[in-house]
Amino acid sequence: MRRVLAFFGAFNPPTVAHIELARFSMEATGREGVVFVPSKSAYIRDEQGKDFAYDDRQRLRMLERAAEGRPWMTVTDWEMRAETQPRTYETLCHLRDAGYAPTLLIGSDKLYELETVWRHVEDIARGFGFVCMTRGSDACAAMLREDAYLASLAPYIQIVETPEALRNISSTAVRERLSRIRALQAEVAEMVPEEIMSLL
Repeated sequence: MRRVLAFFGAFNPPTVAHIELARFSMEATGREGVVFVPSKSAYIRDEQGKDFAYDDRQRLRMLERAAEGRPWMTVTDWEMRAETQPRTYETLCHLRDAGYAPTLLIGSDKLYELETVWRHVEDIARGFGFVCMTRGSDACAAMLREDAYLASLAPYIQIVETPEALRNISSTAVRERLSRIRALQAEVAEMVPEEIMSLL
């Protein structure tokens, strides 16, 4: 079985940080690849409460384009094709049945959610394990030591100290900047004749 990291997320849109942190974590843990698992856009909007989500086809196309020339990177649309959003544990079981030996790749910003938001956490821990990437200024080792629930999971969590330059890049920041750019483009379009706008 191919030993991989399974990287779940909205990827709304995928960023340099998603790709480079996944590659860095793969190399740091000696895995053979990373399987990117984008969630359904309806889940992103309705369950995660995001104000905007690129549709499934767009996000899948973006990830597949990023995977071109990166043989270590695989993209699956299994969750997108499901009638309802599968739980992470179900998808990990599917990946195992498909011939992978997956370990769940998460950011340290998700650690405290494991107890309150996630389901099947103990099954994921014992059956697959976690690789946790440092995000922002999080001190992961201290988080695992000081929180009783996380301490109970610590034997199943491998921490990867990620490059500082990639820790604060987010899809939210990308969407905010794109929104500002589009607003400025609309303002410029009102100031310039239509036939000239395409030449700028």
